[in-house]
Amino acid sequence: MKLRYLATVVFLALTTVAAHAQAGVGLYLNPVAIRVGNSVVDSGPFAFLGQNSTSKVFYGFDLGGFYDFFHAGNSVAAGFDVRESDLHADNASLKSFLIGARVTAQPFSRPFKPYLQGSVGIGSTKAPASTVSIRKLGYGIYGGIDYTLQRHVDFRVAEIGYGSLVTASSATVGGGGNIAIPASSLISFSSGLVFRF
Repeated sequence: MKLRYLATVVFLALTTVAAHAQAGVGLYLNPVAIRVGNSVVDSGPFAFLGQNSTSKVFYGFDLGGFYDFFHAGNSVAAGFDVRESDLHADNASLKSFLIGARVTAQPFSRPFKPYLQGSVGIGSTKAPASTVSIRKLGYGIYGGIDYTLQRHVDFRVAEIGYGSLVTASSATVGGGGNIAIPASSLISFSSGLVFRF
């Protein structure tokens, strides 16, 4: 928790500096859908995906921002991204806080800006029939395309991501069980607006 607040304060301080230095700063609050999949069925009382299920789609939002502090001409920029996600499905919840490095390019004459980023952080999951949540280290790799609508507004045409996280299960919450549940794969899709300063 303290790391999340420290990262938020550092990010806000950097956005103030970036506003004066004409660097790339963006903030977004976008809807997101994540398909959580697992190769092993969990039939115990703490099954995150539900009884005898191997996949489920979670819906929610991404709240985050980025700061591009390195620029190579007008075509390539690099920086970092901080995001928090909150998703739910059938009384189960998946929350994450990720920090990562990003690279943006503008190779076309039109205002399309593809980007790629890799992030790591903490994910928290809670099974539908449980009040106990677990926190584990997770990661995500994201790629997307932003389209400039106005000077300070981009349309995030699409962002697709792949990640991994050990989720709540009868093995992780219940203290063992007879089946080892591997980390779940997370495939995400998001679209929305980005506000640049």
